[in-house]
Amino acid sequence: MNRQNWLVLLVLSPFPLSAMAGKPQSIEVGGLQFTPTLEAGERYDDNVRALHEDAVSSWVTSLRPVFLLEAQTRKSAYQLEYAVHSETFHDHTDANHVDQQLALRSALEFDSRNRLKAELGYKRAEETTDTADPLKNDKYTLKNALLGYSFGVQSGMNQIDLSAEYQELRYRNSGTLNEDKEHDTQAFVATWYHRLGGRTRGLLELRRSDYDYVLPGSTRNSTGSAALIGLSRDVTAKTSGSLRVGYERKDFDSGSVSDHSSPMWEVGLAWKPRTYSTWELNLRKAFDEGDDGASTVHTTSTRLSWTHQWSGWISSKLDYQHAEREYLGLSRDDTLDSYGASLIYAVNRWAEVSLGYRRWHNDSNVVDERYTRNVYLLSFNLSL
Repeated sequence: MNRQNWLVLLVLSPFPLSAMAGKPQSIEVGGLQFTPTLEAGERYDDNVRALHEDAVSSWVTSLRPVFLLEAQTRKSAYQLEYAVHSETFHDHTDANHVDQQLALRSALEFDSRNRLKAELGYKRAEETTDTADPLKNDKYTLKNALLGYSFGVQSGMNQIDLSAEYQELRYRNSGTLNEDKEHDTQAFVATWYHRLGGRTRGLLELRRSDYDYVLPGSTRNSTGSAALIGLSRDVTAKTSGSLRVGYERKDFDSGSVSDHSSPMWEVGLAWKPRTYSTWELNLRKAFDEGDDGASTVHTTSTRLSWTHQWSGWISSKLDYQHAEREYLGLSRDDTLDSYGASLIYAVNRWAEVSLGYRRWHNDSNVVDERYTRNVYLLSFNLSL
């Protein structure tokens, strides 16, 4: 299993936690803004477990209600969000599961130079693909706490963002399945922004993360560090996003495991040649936590997507992803290609219908890790 790195290194977003244009309508409840939404879908998955052989196909019914409570003043903003995601596999009931996620977020602006952001989160979920046992879901809980501080006028020449995050990953599988992956993570990020002119800022960023595994004697205990420089461009510009390049190290506590170092980059850019058309490019090269016996997984990925609004009611999205994953400590290299297409019809302001298709093809020098998977999806998004 090569789940995305649990450690998401967050940089403070602009204060406050403002609503986006086109956001579903809310109602007032006791002085708070309450926003419920519902996503319901039916899909056909021809390889539920993403297996090389003996693939199991199934129709899947998905329901995901989300409940959001918000409060905002001139100097503060708060959010409480609760989501439930139920998936019923009609031809493979062993994969049925109900996920839950709870998040509490807050942002405070003390004055024009001092801002504070905090988040507490809890997730209880299951995964059906790339699992430790090909016949069982990976069942886990993830807890996280984040605190961030930002100093400097947002429109000024300089700004400093500091953040610290703690995450706790635990598995709920029976016996000893997945117990070698349970760990606690502490992460720290410091970013200095310097305005170069107009909407562009240069940046210097330092990161550190400590991974402490629960299993006694684990050789995966490690420290990750990275130094990056780059540019960021305001979202109001025709071309927006950020670019970070630098170098990272992965140092293991155990002398029996080799340390690793490598160039690193993260790119997230959006280009809007027209107000109704957006191209997005995401590039990443970094170390992820080890899996399937690997000490760490070195991932290089590219994602390109195009979203176009054809009319006031119809839009489309195309995307392509390519990822190369090197499992260090093992003789395994994977290349994953994925592409998808969807057509969205806005029935009215509070309801839309989406018809989509996605295909995954994983090639590997380990035969059993090769697979092809196709998913056909019809979904409905409802709000007030």
